[in-house]
Amino acid sequence: MKTNQLPISLEQEEIERFRKDTPGCLQRIHLNNAGASLPTQVVTDAMVSYLQKEALIGGYELKAQMAEDIQGFYELTAQLLHTQAHNIAYTSSATDSYARALSSIPFEEGDIILTTDDDYVSNQLAFLSLQKRYGVDVRHCPISAEGGMDIQRMMEMIRQLRPKVVAITHVPTNSGLVQDVAPIGAICQEVGSLYLVDACQSLGQMDVNVEQIQCDFLSATGRKFLRGPRGTGLLYISDRALDKGLTPLFLDLRGADWKEKDQFTVMNSARRYEYWEFPYALLLGLKEAVNYASKIGLDRIEQRVRYLANYTRQKLGELDFVRSQDRGARLCGIVTFTLDGHSKEDMQQIQRELIKEGVNLSSTGRSSALIDFDRKQIDWIMRLSPHYYNTEEEIDRCIEMLAHFAK
Repeated sequence: MKTNQLPISLEQEEIERFRKDTPGCLQRIHLNNAGASLPTQVVTDAMVSYLQKEALIGGYELKAQMAEDIQGFYELTAQLLHTQAHNIAYTSSATDSYARALSSIPFEEGDIILTTDDDYVSNQLAFLSLQKRYGVDVRHCPISAEGGMDIQRMMEMIRQLRPKVVAITHVPTNSGLVQDVAPIGAICQEVGSLYLVDACQSLGQMDVNVEQIQCDFLSATGRKFLRGPRGTGLLYISDRALDKGLTPLFLDLRGADWKEKDQFTVMNSARRYEYWEFPYALLLGLKEAVNYASKIGLDRIEQRVRYLANYTRQKLGELDFVRSQDRGARLCGIVTFTLDGHSKEDMQQIQRELIKEGVNLSSTGRSSALIDFDRKQIDWIMRLSPHYYNTEEEIDRCIEMLAHFAK
C-alpha cells in the first residue's frame, strides 16, 4: 500500500506527458537527478538545431541572428529566480559560477569566510586555497541537534565576527538536508558581509527566490534538477554587489571596455562576469530547461519531488540492513543511506549491478563530504534522487533489485 506523505501536486496525465517528453525514460530508471537529470527532447532539439544552423551559416553570423532568443535566456532565468535579467550571468557550471564570484571579492590577510560543515567539497577547497594564498580565516558554524547549521549560532557569529563573506550551500550533495538560507541575508546586510549561496542542488527541485534570500551571489548548475545540458551554469549577482563595483579577477572584452591604454570600464550588469567565448547551443538548451520547469511551476515540482523522496525513504526503511544518513528538519529530493554489513567495495559493486539492470543511482565517498562523514562515522553513501517525472513503480523496482544484490 502506498502512503502519500505529501499531496501529489501533479496529475497522472501530466506525469505521463513529462515521461513522453523525456526519451531516456524508455531506456532507464533514472534516480540520479542530483548527479545529472535526463533532459527533455525540447532541450536536445534546441542544441542540435543551433549546431546544425551554425555549421551552415557561421558562428558569429548565427549568434547575431539569434540575439533575441539568446536574450530570452536571461529573462526566463531572472523570472525563475525572482529577479531582473541584468542580474544574471551565464557560466559553464556551478563551480565556475562560484569561482567567478569568489574571485571578485578583494580578500586580505585576516578576512573571515564563515561557512558551514555541509558546504560542497569544491567550495571548501576554494576556501582552503584562499586561506593558503591570502591568509584568510575560514570558520565553520556549529550544527544543530537535527542536522545542518545552527541558525541562531550562525546569526550570532555573523554579528560577532563580521566576516568578509558568509557562504552557505542551500542543499548539500551528501544528504537530504535543506539549509535555511533565507534568514541569513538580512543579517549579512546589517553588518556589511557579502552573502554567497550555492544553489547547485536546490534550483530545479524547489523555488529559489533571491529577493527573499537577500544574497549577493547565487550559483547554480544546469545539469541537475533543472534538467539542462552538462557544461551549463548560471550566476546571480545582486544590485548591491554590482553597485560596489565588484568584478571577477580576470575580465575579458565581454565584461569590460578598454577605454585607454591603462584604463577600462566594466559592464553595468552581471555580464561583467561572463566571457566572450560562448557555447550558445548549450545556453539555448538551458533556456528550454528553464522554460519547461517554469511552466510546470517550482512549487508543484517541489511537492512531487518531496513526495517521491519520502516514499523512497519509507520503502528503504522496510529493509532492516539499510541505514538512512539524511539529517535535518527539512528534507528534499536527495535520499542517502548505507548498508549494514557491506563495505565500500560491496556498495560499489551493487551500484554497478543496478546500472547493468538499467537503474541509475550514485554513490559518494568520504573525500566529498569529509566533515559530515567523519561525524557520522561512515566513509561511503549510496544516493537515490528522484525527480517529478519518476514513478513509485520505478522506485519499487529499484529497491527490489537493491535488496536482491545486497543479499
